[in-house]
Amino acid sequence: MVKRVGAFGEVMMRLEVPGHDLLIQSNRLKYSFSGSGVNVVSAMTRYGYAGLLVSRLPVNPLGDAAESYLRGLGLSTEYVRRGGQYIGMYFLENGYGARPGRVTYSNRMESSFNIAPEGTYPFATVASGMDAIHFCGITLAMNDSVRLAMKQLAQAVKEQGGTVVFDCNYRPALWGDQGYAMAKPHYEEMLHLSDIVLMNERDALHILGLNTDKVQREEQLTELIPLVAERYGVRTLAGTHRTIYSDNRHCLQGYMFKEGVFAYSEPLTFSVYDRIGAGDAFASGIMYGELEGWMPAETISFAATAGMLAHTVAGDTPMASTGDIIQARNSTVRDVTR
Repeated sequence: MVKRVGAFGEVMMRLEVPGHDLLIQSNRLKYSFSGSGVNVVSAMTRYGYAGLLVSRLPVNPLGDAAESYLRGLGLSTEYVRRGGQYIGMYFLENGYGARPGRVTYSNRMESSFNIAPEGTYPFATVASGMDAIHFCGITLAMNDSVRLAMKQLAQAVKEQGGTVVFDCNYRPALWGDQGYAMAKPHYEEMLHLSDIVLMNERDALHILGLNTDKVQREEQLTELIPLVAERYGVRTLAGTHRTIYSDNRHCLQGYMFKEGVFAYSEPLTFSVYDRIGAGDAFASGIMYGELEGWMPAETISFAATAGMLAHTVAGDTPMASTGDIIQARNSTVRDVTR
């Protein structure tokens, strides 16, 4: 049987300034739809899984366009509810050289997803037969109602024997003045519910408040991640370290911690075409390897390569198949495939 994977999260409208212009320079925008859950689950459908999204869209042509876009990615919209008037939007300005890219959010707190009333989603029905479900720290930051729904759905999936995946994805601007202090209890609840967690040592230090006298990131990682696994009962933790060079090249190395042992990918150095959504591609690779029962070394190599390839295509949504990723992982020649 085809495995069934889902995600709970907001569908965002991406409005991209063409090329490398600033928003104040351009009078044109290219739109598409995305979101962390959309990106992860659409990647899983390209790996051969049945993907679905649990979300809410407005009752207007924007909602229609977004739902059509989701179906075009191969996602089931059976649990995409309709209501409200607004969709969250973000404006993307692509960076160049010394100028970083910039994302500006608009209308997010009033989006249909973020104002969904209690009882919108049938959690027990969604959880039935779900092999894995993905949650994101960005969603956790929205409001108390969304947080409650997120935890209820995670609990329902866990009770049904499904795998709960949580990507920490901490965004300082979304948590307001209280920041880490406000976020910590909600993150801790999600960690206790999760089987697979995407995070690194900075999350452990700042969100969870763990301490270390180590200075180097690699040493902090090897000290703190096992503590997180033990304290919160997390089966698998994974994440990346990124180095950014001045010539538009990035270097990415992934780690995975499972059963008391670390596994690392080879450092991957590449040029960046579009960075947004690459972390979701990495997360999908970890989910895939875990659901397929791969050894950690194979899983982290696959996930890091998936993350690398996501930097090479336009848009948030990962487009690589398993064959594309395996070929890129094994190849040292970057030439035309004929």
